Amino acid sequence: MKINPKDILFVSIQLLLFVFYTLVVDGSLGFSFIVQKGGLFISGLGTLILIFALLQINKNLSPFPTPRDRAILIQNGLYKLVRHPIYTGIIFMLIGYSVYQNSIYKLCISVLLMLLFHIKTNYEEQQLIKKFPEYVEYKHKTGKFFVRLF
Repeated sequence: MKINPKDILFVSIQLLLFVFYTLVVDGSLGFSFIVQKGGLFISGLGTLILIFALLQINKNLSPFPTPRDRAILIQNGLYKLVRHPIYTGIIFMLIGYSVYQNSIYKLCISVLLMLLFHIKTNYEEQQLIKKFPEYVEYKHKTGKFFVRLF
């Protein structure tokens, strides 16, 4: 697999945002105890989604948007419901934990990561279409991060 400079840029920004997320910065959202516990539930759900998606993608896993040379297109399990369940799990984990921590700072970083994932997956999907022509049909019937209801 040839690593493209865009691949390195996306992963570098992502890692930087993960590091920023770990910082403790004051700023409360003022959520109630019940809302905070709901955030913890969403974070736990995200953790489960992430674990199952990682187990399912197995040897195809790469931090880079460009697929590996020997990659196969997975369209079953969680990948039958959404095209990027790893990002879905991370989004749920971070937003849920931000609510649980009552942190406006962490929530802002979570939103920035979600925006980065949107941009990164647009590029990633261009690469996947080049490698897997059937990805076009898969893309039309499956949601990006969330289950497509319509």
